[in-house]
Amino acid sequence: MNNTERIGDPEVYKWGVHDESRPLPPVIEPGTASTQSMAGQAPSDAVILFDGRDLSRWEDEKGNPAAWKVSNGYMEVVPKAGAIRTKQGFGDVQLHVEWSAPTEIVGESQGRGNSGIFLMDTYEIQVLDVYQNKTYADGHAGAVYGQYPPLVNAVRAPGQWNMYDIVFKAPRFDNGGRLLTPAAVTVFVNGVVAQNNVILTGPTAWKQRPPYKAHAQQLPISLQDHGNPVRYRNIWVREL
Repeated sequence: MNNTERIGDPEVYKWGVHDESRPLPPVIEPGTASTQSMAGQAPSDAVILFDGRDLSRWEDEKGNPAAWKVSNGYMEVVPKAGAIRTKQGFGDVQLHVEWSAPTEIVGESQGRGNSGIFLMDTYEIQVLDVYQNKTYADGHAGAVYGQYPPLVNAVRAPGQWNMYDIVFKAPRFDNGGRLLTPAAVTVFVNGVVAQNNVILTGPTAWKQRPPYKAHAQQLPISLQDHGNPVRYRNIWVREL
């Protein structure tokens, strides 16, 4: 490497080192941590997608009102009601989602406590009850479905709340639809790194590895109905 080669974001080189005229970061109120009995508070600059009261920010896949159950501060998948998605589209985000698998143990492998979080309605981070429940590695809770198994299994027992914190970098396409930069994601499961800035091969799918296909810069976040009454609470997002 020669001394003139520049590494990292070009924005860095617009400023001198320790330049006091460089804009300072905005001040926000940080959130509070959740406990098993109570959801935490989101940072002050977050978009609240679900606060435990209603599904006003969500719709079904046809644009109709979301038909999942809301009770006691959580939403619950209603089997056969279909997936739900945010009315608002997002690209690069920090996403916080908390979920709980049913306490009644029904099924095994992918048939137990299955749901999913889809970034841009396209790229799935798996939700699954893997507490003493074996399944295929790239379908494990915390997996980038069909691509990357999580680094660890940090999932709690059914009925307890699991916290996902996801940092997602959306793919970029040129005006002709050619991929410029693939998507990348980092995932924390209950505070433990499960995906470390992995590069997605394309959309996630069952028994397929489809290539990238150009799409809008912002698309909804969706939650999957896989036939199991998985619960969600305290969902918020920060646009990056």
